[in-house]
Amino acid sequence: MLRVTGPHRRTPAALAAALERGVPLPGGPGDRYAGYVILDLKFASGDILSLRRFPVASIGIGYTSVWHRSPEGEWTLFADVPHPQGCSRYFADMFTRTIVAPIRIDWRGPRSLVVEVDGGAVLKWRMDLAPSAGTTIFNAAARLLPPAWWVRRRPFVLTRSFLDLALKAGRLRLVKNVPDGIRVHALPQAVWTVNASRARLCGRDLGCLHADVPLERRVELWRPRRSLFAAGALVVDAS
Repeated sequence: MLRVTGPHRRTPAALAAALERGVPLPGGPGDRYAGYVILDLKFASGDILSLRRFPVASIGIGYTSVWHRSPEGEWTLFADVPHPQGCSRYFADMFTRTIVAPIRIDWRGPRSLVVEVDGGAVLKWRMDLAPSAGTTIFNAAARLLPPAWWVRRRPFVLTRSFLDLALKAGRLRLVKNVPDGIRVHALPQAVWTVNASRARLCGRDLGCLHADVPLERRVELWRPRRSLFAAGALVVDAS
C-alpha cells in the first residue's frame, strides 16, 4: 500500500514533490498509479476542468492530463502522452477529442499551483488550495491508519463516508466502474480544498469558481460539491 510519511506531507507542494521523486505503489493486480488530482472544478462560464498527475505508474509510463468539459457538455482530453497511454487508456470513449500537448505544473508556493497546456497558449490555470477542519482531520488520521485499512471493505466504506460528510464533497465514488466496465479504485492519502481558481482557455476567461454546474451522469467518476485536491494512489482493474 502507498505510504507517504514525514514532514513533506504538511503542504500540497511538498507532497507533490515527494511523489515526483517516487514512492512504492500498492501491491496486487491491475494497473497502479501514484500521484495527485484536482477533482472537477466548476467555473462561472459553465466550463469544468480536472487535473490528473501520476508520475509513478506500474505500466512504466507516468503522465499528466487535463480534462475539460465545455458548457455544451463536450469533453476534451489534453494529455502529454499519446493514445492509448494515460487517461485515454481507460476513458477514451468519454471524450469528443483528445489533444496531445506538453503540460507543465508549476508550484508557486506551498498551496498554489499553475497548470499550463502548450506553454499557456491553450490553457493557463491557477489554483489556490487551503486546509479545512475536515481535511485537517482526515490528513491527520490517514498518517496513523494501517495499510490494511485502505483495502478492507468495511474500513474503506467508513473512509468514503467521512469524505462525503465531513468534507461536504458530495458522493465521492472511490470505487467506480467506468463506461467500458473497467473498475477504478481510488485510495486518497491526503486532501485539501480548492479555495480559489482562475483559468484562461484558448483566450477565453472562464471566470471564478462556481458550485452549481451539473455533470452528466454517465461520466461521473467523482462528483464533489466542494472542489478538492487529492493525493494518493489509483488502482485500475481491467480484468
